[in-house]
Amino acid sequence: MRRFALTLWCGVLLAGPAVASEGEGPGLLYPTLNLALLIAVLVYFGRKPILGFFDRRRLQIEEDLQKAAALKKEAEERYASWQRKLADLQAELEGIRAASRERAESERAQILADATATAARIRSDATAAIEQELRRARAVLHEEAADLAVDLARSLLAEQVTNADRERLVSEFIERIERSDAEAGR
Repeated sequence: MRRFALTLWCGVLLAGPAVASEGEGPGLLYPTLNLALLIAVLVYFGRKPILGFFDRRRLQIEEDLQKAAALKKEAEERYASWQRKLADLQAELEGIRAASRERAESERAQILADATATAARIRSDATAAIEQELRRARAVLHEEAADLAVDLARSLLAEQVTNADRERLVSEFIERIERSDAEAGR
């Protein structure tokens, strides 16, 4: 039945322009029927594919919108995560800076304490070295003074002591020794 209707309509469409060109019949009737038939054929045969296309297209657009919404949500979550990490990083940087300042102050104080201790040690070592050098210089001076005094006494004695004085000194020395032996022997 459908084939018959379709064949009939095709015949009308093909015959319409031939009849209209001979000058007989209505002039706009066949082109209007032709247009109506074309629209009816397109609607009848093309409705399902067109509706299917638009349904698929609508579903694809909905899926794309859902994917876009999911991607947007994921991007917002990532952005919020990075913002938190950035804030945490700022706090961590401040902590590191504070710890560095404290460490630098501690090291500065330690260096100053070490420098003060080293300066005191150098001062005490220098004082000890100076005192030792003074003692050594005094000892050397005493030794030289003693040597000079002995030399001076020797030269004075050599000039002023005569042979008689020498004999008297030797005899006094011998007497002293004898007395000390006698006292020791008792």
